[in-house]
Amino acid sequence: MSRRSEGSPARRILVWQWGRRGAGPRIAVDLADGLKRLPETEVLLCLSERAEILRSKNAPEAVVKVATYSSVRGLLKRLLTAPWLRRQLARIVRDFRPDVAICAMPGPLDMLMTQVLHRAGVWTVVIVHDAQPHPGDGYPLQALLQRRLIRHADQIVTFSRHVADGLTSGPHAVSCPITALAHPPFIGGTGTVPFAHGGAPRILMFGRLLPYKGLDLLAEALPHVRHTFECRVVGHGPQSPELSRLGTLETVRVENRWVEEDALPALVEWADIVVLPYREASQSGVGAMAIASGRYVVATRVGGLVEQFADDPQAVLCDPDPAAIARALKTLLEAPPPIRPRVDNAQEWENLARDILASRNA
Repeated sequence: MSRRSEGSPARRILVWQWGRRGAGPRIAVDLADGLKRLPETEVLLCLSERAEILRSKNAPEAVVKVATYSSVRGLLKRLLTAPWLRRQLARIVRDFRPDVAICAMPGPLDMLMTQVLHRAGVWTVVIVHDAQPHPGDGYPLQALLQRRLIRHADQIVTFSRHVADGLTSGPHAVSCPITALAHPPFIGGTGTVPFAHGGAPRILMFGRLLPYKGLDLLAEALPHVRHTFECRVVGHGPQSPELSRLGTLETVRVENRWVEEDALPALVEWADIVVLPYREASQSGVGAMAIASGRYVVATRVGGLVEQFADDPQAVLCDPDPAAIARALKTLLEAPPPIRPRVDNAQEWENLARDILASRNA
């Protein structure tokens, strides 16, 4: 419930994200919850009617649902009905009368919303997660559509200075203001302690199983870790030689599948160490989850991972090299440092919400 002082006009904030599953809807829900904790603030959350989080135990209590799509063919059909969708969005904006609108993660249909908001004179923020799409990631024409979306924004927010710098350089540098903030964690731990299970140490790699995530580096690194351990590589991605090689390792179990929203906390808490052997990265939501859950993290020294984990005692940074990854894992297996106090997730999202709104007056 939003807090509002008697007789004081509330700020009206619209938060939207129309992805079906993954980080986008989760960020929108957590950001909306953070905004609701602020005084004199009313929040309207708009999600895809197909969003997985609507069927989870973390489903938001109040949400406006928009019909989207479930495939490329569905997207093309949805674009054919763009005038109808634009009228629906105009009604949402007219009825709620937002002062600020925040796109939690860009998607293919967002231009329709920003056009409506622009005509209504609403201050619009877009949270940009990647300056450029990662190899094999994203959706068709993502870079082009994101650049068009940014042109309709009044403020850009990123979750790393690395992404902000990428947006301000190169031939497609953006001209609107950019604020770089930290990525809050999606979930928190239940209080379990790494290695307390008494069995072999557990290493987890979780996320999109794409080559840029360093699957080959992990496959080369693990045989050089001279300790007993078990490792799970969990996530969704195309079959590849790197995944096949990981699957042949005796201590590794590859689970090429989508992990549903409600299964994420148990998966992260299964691990003692979460490994991010990436070849490139903007930032890591998986790493933020791991730290908040009291897990250790091994991350390569690339992109936004450096600023995200450089000062965290639970994390070890290393070069994107198999030998360096093996040494980092060995360090944590032999001498794990103390776990820092648990993070108050709700407070972190409230802080993010406050900082986004403060950027309007910066």
